Amino acid sequence: MRKSGLALGLATLAACGVACADINVGVTLSATGPAASLGIPEKNTFEMLGSPTIGGQKVRFIVLDDKSDTTEAVKNTRKLISEERVDAIVGSTVTPNSLAMRDVVNEAEVPMISMAASALIINPADPKTRWVFKTPQNDSLMADAVAVHMRASGAQTMGFIGFADAYGDSWLTEMKRSTQTAGIKIVDEEKYNRNDPSVTGQVLKLLAAHPDAILIAGSGTPAATPHKELIARGYKGRIYQTHGVANAVSCVSSAPMAMAQCCRQVRCLCTSNCPSPMP
Repeated sequence: MRKSGLALGLATLAACGVACADINVGVTLSATGPAASLGIPEKNTFEMLGSPTIGGQKVRFIVLDDKSDTTEAVKNTRKLISEERVDAIVGSTVTPNSLAMRDVVNEAEVPMISMAASALIINPADPKTRWVFKTPQNDSLMADAVAVHMRASGAQTMGFIGFADAYGDSWLTEMKRSTQTAGIKIVDEEKYNRNDPSVTGQVLKLLAAHPDAILIAGSGTPAATPHKELIARGYKGRIYQTHGVANAVSCVSSAPMAMAQCCRQVRCLCTSNCPSPMP
């Protein structure tokens, strides 16, 4: 889906005649750091694309690694615009980086296509989003789906644990709205950093609240940390993940003890690890 969205965006650039010769596209993604399980497949995709010709114009990708770091993402964006004179920016992999990049592209009036999920990235009420687009579904849309499924499964209470950054904050805001509509009470809210090796303290607080379901608002392999801890501590309720874990590496990092409870939208990426009765 991300690949098709990117192709559509590039085709639009070509059709509009943005560049007289080659179309230069600057890419900043998280090939290393906590978000590497998402960034590496993205990097591989650009390498696979090579230098395609779209609408009679050759597209050249200039790919930089932002190391899952906000400062590096902004630095890369400035470099791509000022030194490489790119016609468009693709990136970044994660929400905090993408949000930070908006100031740069807005100032330079260079189109940006984010590969991150938060609805804040393209909030139409924010003037910084005039030149910004993105490929994944909004977290607001997915939060509604999660809340509806929780309610249909009989959950009346839920616990929340998410990244202590813009991604986790955005998901918590959306889940508060969605659960209120669905008639579900949030009984505990916990946060953790992407590079935290352990979340034992947060998980113990969650378990003490006895929620019927728990949502982990994380992305990439760091989202597996609380999932594993919850299973190891004997939690028997439903565990939900966001679409930020939608790659095979993240699924495998939670398998086999957590795989049965991963998000529905990631099954097509890791069918070989799913139990056979799973639809």
